[in-house]
Amino acid sequence: MLRNAEIAAAGLADWRKLGQALHARYAVADLAAAARLAAAVAEAAAGTASDLRVTLDRGNVDLRLVSPDAVYRDETGTDHVVEWVTQRDVDLARVLSGLAAEAGAVAEPRAITAIELALDTARASELAPVWAALLTGSAASVGRGSIDDDVWDATGQVPYLWFQRTDPHEEPRQRFHLDVWVAPEVAEERIAAAVAAGGTVVDDSQAPSYVVVADADGNKACVCTSLSPEGGS
Repeated sequence: MLRNAEIAAAGLADWRKLGQALHARYAVADLAAAARLAAAVAEAAAGTASDLRVTLDRGNVDLRLVSPDAVYRDETGTDHVVEWVTQRDVDLARVLSGLAAEAGAVAEPRAITAIELALDTARASELAPVWAALLTGSAASVGRGSIDDDVWDATGQVPYLWFQRTDPHEEPRQRFHLDVWVAPEVAEERIAAAVAAGGTVVDDSQAPSYVVVADADGNKACVCTSLSPEGGS
């Protein structure tokens, strides 16, 4: 697996790393153009070990690229197979960018957003099977592509659900929050828009990695980027 700094250093102008994967959006003239581009990128990715997901409509083609067999080495030196970006994905992303340029599609990295669900709990291993059944219908999605109890739908129909570890606590308190992943150059603009609409920044100590924003009722969400906190590595 590549570190976020290594991915950023690759200089993929069309792509942004949101969450675990690389994402790109290309604006096209119509649905027929979207279908042609989707076919071209699918053919280019055929036979590679990268996992490419293509979503299209009459104005856009969205691409998501990740390796299902990236290797994460923990602090004990133990290797774990996870879903993450590898050099293979970086190389393929460059090829797909070239195909999009040839097709006349316009890259719009600022328009990309990815949503993850986060649940605060001290009992992740107990709760994960329940949410796996509810969201995907299968316990096999617990820990898929992850070293933890996260719930990851292989088909991409529902958002990724991860569990934020907390101390045991009494109800009530907010348990679920959204992680809104955006391109780094869009984060301040997105936060400002939320504040202008009545939201409040309640924690920016980890910016630009994430900033916590609350609505008027105190419900919170995190605006996240692939950048490290200021002063972090």
